[in-house]
Amino acid sequence: MKKEVCVILPALNEEDAIGMVIDEIPKEEIERRGYKVNIIVIDNGSIDRTGEIARERGARVIAEPTRGKGRAIRAGFEALSGDFVFILDADYTYPATHILEMLEVLEGGYDVVMGSRLKGQMGEGAMSNLNLVGNRLLALMTNILYGTRISDPCTGCWGLSGKAVKQLKLDATGFDIEANMLTEVARNGYRITEVPISYRRRSTPPKLNSLRDGFKIGRMLVSNRFRRS
Repeated sequence: MKKEVCVILPALNEEDAIGMVIDEIPKEEIERRGYKVNIIVIDNGSIDRTGEIARERGARVIAEPTRGKGRAIRAGFEALSGDFVFILDADYTYPATHILEMLEVLEGGYDVVMGSRLKGQMGEGAMSNLNLVGNRLLALMTNILYGTRISDPCTGCWGLSGKAVKQLKLDATGFDIEANMLTEVARNGYRITEVPISYRRRSTPPKLNSLRDGFKIGRMLVSNRFRRS
């Protein structure tokens, strides 16, 4: 039986980008490596053609009408079956071509690989100075609290083994989902690493509120560190 690679794309009103994201996924190359590829788009209450375009591209579309990135990713995890799982934002900021090198890292024995924008190349204006400073502070907090060596805890580009996904106990509903995943894999002792990735500037207004969501992420990091297993 073929092993399976599952790609989850949480999406809210991304009709201008979702088709490009799906087209960029190196599906044929992954299949040449012996995998079945399953692309799942979580339509998180879109009021545009996001779901329709994704279906036209051959993706499986799951509706999660209650908005929130955390809810969307959790819905994707509940629906998938895969030996390796990748998560990408659906706004075309993260090149899907990085999946190939991340897959190699997971095949090499790591349980989790994160795409680091801060170690890679960012397009001009792709990340505001406020978000850059906030991300560095959250990385410092993560590494102190969990003994990790992570540079970009808020990345929207992840690869995980199917085994790790099954062990995650997630309750985040919004943009604190990455912190929720990171604290879970760190607490469970999984092997985590990063690879440098490119990061493009968004062509549409960001959905994240830097201060409000940054506070929620920080609170998630602290509360989960001292939460009983």
